Amino acid sequence: MKIIRQINKRFTQTVVLSVTVFVMTVTGAIASLPKQWQLGVPDPVSPVAVRIHEFHDYLLWLIAAISLFVLGLMIYVCFKFKASSNPNPTKTTHNTLIEILWTAVPVLILVVVAVPSFKTLYYGDRAVDPDMTIKVTANQWYWTYEFPDDDISFDSLPLPDDEIDIAAGQHRLLEVDTPLILPTDTDIRILFTATDVLHAWTIPAFGVKLDNVPGRTNETWTRITIPGKYY
Repeated sequence: MKIIRQINKRFTQTVVLSVTVFVMTVTGAIASLPKQWQLGVPDPVSPVAVRIHEFHDYLLWLIAAISLFVLGLMIYVCFKFKASSNPNPTKTTHNTLIEILWTAVPVLILVVVAVPSFKTLYYGDRAVDPDMTIKVTANQWYWTYEFPDDDISFDSLPLPDDEIDIAAGQHRLLEVDTPLILPTDTDIRILFTATDVLHAWTIPAFGVKLDNVPGRTNETWTRITIPGKYY
């Protein structure tokens, strides 16, 4: 049983691949941590994240309008064509105009969604004249960060439970021994690859989520506008 407990403890320490990024200026770092009863997505701190949030809000209004229209149409149909109002039900099986509309209107809706979607995807695809480059390599249970321009690299491993300082604001399964530190107001190109495993490097506040695939290099970019600590 003791061995099983040790295995379970080690598994919980390593099952979540932690990502912690400190963004610092000369004045220091401002922690960005979750709050009680917080709603919505994390506050955006990069131009890409701002565009993603704007697209999210745009889609929210669009799907709300579609849902209300469909709900109203269903209520109308329920009352208009209920059995008590139609003792002799119609034998109509086709309506050319309605069939054209329910084919054409969804196509137009998809176009309205696709145009801003492709613009956002293209905007976040790659950096134009980046100020710096970092390479993120996924390993089994940890990350390796490299600054190719400066020939610097280091590993970032999750902190075990017994090293988490909750009083200092640290979070279980999120803290790492060596966090990545990045500057603000800098166009940063991020390259993603992996050695032996598939992972996705994700910082929601940056609007960045991309796969690390062995033998392949994926690319995106970010420009951090607010200093803080991001998971």
